[in-house]
Amino acid sequence: MRVKYTAVAERDGNWWAITVPEVRGVFSQARRLDRVEYMARDAISLMLEVPPDSFDIEVIENHDPPTQETIDDILSIREAVARMQRETRDRTRDAVLALHERGYPQRDIGRMVGISHQRVAQLLAAPAKR
Repeated sequence: MRVKYTAVAERDGNWWAITVPEVRGVFSQARRLDRVEYMARDAISLMLEVPPDSFDIEVIENHDPPTQETIDDILSIREAVARMQRETRDRTRDAVLALHERGYPQRDIGRMVGISHQRVAQLLAAPAKR
């Protein structure tokens, strides 16, 4: 099993300050969050004199409370939207099937539920949900 290190990134001015708690004395910095893993990997590799691809890294972002609240809010909203999209998809499929069973033409069903008649045909052709 490969060794796993934690790279803790905290915003400090225009930089991300990086520490690795498991390896004393490993510090680095990165301009962008997407560079944190690379910089931490490089610092660990140099400190321990091991190949940079010989271990795994988990990046932990530490944000100030207002920033974390903003991030949490948007992630919560995205999760709610994804739930609503799944529910809309499922209810649309159920409505299409019900309207089709009642004898409505595909073009009418599409117009009624706000999708194309081609999408209605796809939903009708799809295997029943289990």
